Amino acid sequence: MIFKLQQKNISAVKAGMLYYLHQEETKMKKIISLSVIFLQIFMFDSMAQSMKFTSIKITDSPIISFRIQFRVGSVNEPDGKEGLNQLTADLISQGGYGLVTYKEMLEKLYPMAGRIGVIPNKEVTTFVAEIHKDNLEKFWNIFEQVITNPRMDENDFIRLKDLQLNYIKNTLRNENDENLGKAVLEEMLYENHPYGNIEAGKISSLNSINLDDAKNFYKKYYTQTNLTVGIAGNFDKKFIDKIKFDLVKLPKGKTNVVKLTQPNKIQDVEINLIEKKTISTALSFGFPVNLTRSSKEFLALMIANSYLGEHRTFNGVLMNKMRGDRGLNYGDYSYIENFIQEGGSTFPLPNIPRQQQFFSVWIRPVANANRHFSLRMAIREIELLIKNGIPEKDFEETKKFLINYSKLWVQTQSRRLGYQMDSDFYKTKYLIDEIAKKMPKISKKQVDDAVRKYLNTKNIKVAVVSENAQMFMKDLLENNVSPMTYQHSNISQHILDEDRDIQKYSFKINPDKIKIINVENVFE
Repeated sequence: MIFKLQQKNISAVKAGMLYYLHQEETKMKKIISLSVIFLQIFMFDSMAQSMKFTSIKITDSPIISFRIQFRVGSVNEPDGKEGLNQLTADLISQGGYGLVTYKEMLEKLYPMAGRIGVIPNKEVTTFVAEIHKDNLEKFWNIFEQVITNPRMDENDFIRLKDLQLNYIKNTLRNENDENLGKAVLEEMLYENHPYGNIEAGKISSLNSINLDDAKNFYKKYYTQTNLTVGIAGNFDKKFIDKIKFDLVKLPKGKTNVVKLTQPNKIQDVEINLIEKKTISTALSFGFPVNLTRSSKEFLALMIANSYLGEHRTFNGVLMNKMRGDRGLNYGDYSYIENFIQEGGSTFPLPNIPRQQQFFSVWIRPVANANRHFSLRMAIREIELLIKNGIPEKDFEETKKFLINYSKLWVQTQSRRLGYQMDSDFYKTKYLIDEIAKKMPKISKKQVDDAVRKYLNTKNIKVAVVSENAQMFMKDLLENNVSPMTYQHSNISQHILDEDRDIQKYSFKINPDKIKIINVENVFE
């Protein structure tokens, strides 16, 4: 009995001790759990607070505009995988999310008129979307999943890769000589440089890319550190907090800013002639410039550029003299930075900023008989600007035109948001306001000085898409006279007199840097 009592007491003590330990363990677990929760909250708050935002509050707007930008571009593509950035971006925006297919995603977006697009470029990739405020929550629940949990299905990958291959094989090589010439020029300007490949890549590199490459590229670069959230419209703080809460699901990642080398120096006039059966010739030429929107002379050079040839306007001297006076082609324009036209508009696409820029002239297709004359004329006009400076009358008119015209670049809140994000990239104030504020004070001398500092006609690269390229090469190397061929005889004498100077205008061609490439081998 005593033994039993003792045993019972011992058992009771044991039970008491076990209960005590259990209680302590439970307390510890609770403490640990709470600590984890607090730590998670702290980490979330810390990460969310460091998330970069560009926001424009527009209280009377019924639309919410998004530009979700990642610091990743074609400069990050591994060797032999050119085109991977665009393919990954397209797979994110056009591949569905989670278990939701792209078709199902479109069916969800259609009733609310929601859409998601993407602009993959050299250094940043930007997802663009807009939605009516009444559908904001439903739309955002889809959009954030597209960004943080893209489906990345094999069939979508194959579909989008085929589209990218067809763009090079069919659109560029066969259907669009103008864009082909511009793409070849850009490749020439940045040979052996991180900018040296077009966003679509090459046939061989695209064929080497598999779905795992895209998945790994996404994991590596689509991170919080590389993220900037752009939002415009009548949003509130609660929604901003939701964005932070949702996008903090992205991995933290590392800062991704590629340090660029300087482009190769150009020696005299270097020319690539793309041999292609065509009734007209597309011409583009240019050179890298050590100037961006953050440069103090940018606005001054912008005036000179607009005088030469603002994109798809009749303000420029190139357009007026080549098309207006001579009817050479549809249009002739110049650019002091990378330019992509947004859709069917005439305005520049925002969110394609770069650390390095280039000057270029785009001569839209001319009759083959006038290709040599046209190239001479365009280069000569640049030389005249460098030599004589911008005419006083044109200087004042161009400033006035540009100050007013630039306001059209930001007609929508989405474009305004894009321009603000670009200003953030360049660490400058809002470009359109800067034009209005500073351009009226710029003098003709400042413009002429900027022209002489940044433009030249001696060391340039030229891309030509034309037939009988061998004959054109011979004409160029021998500096043969190239009289203008008119379709009518009603030409004023002062134009004919100028033509006689243009047709024998010479520029020094580098004989070691002129070559003919069959169109089937371009971007191969």
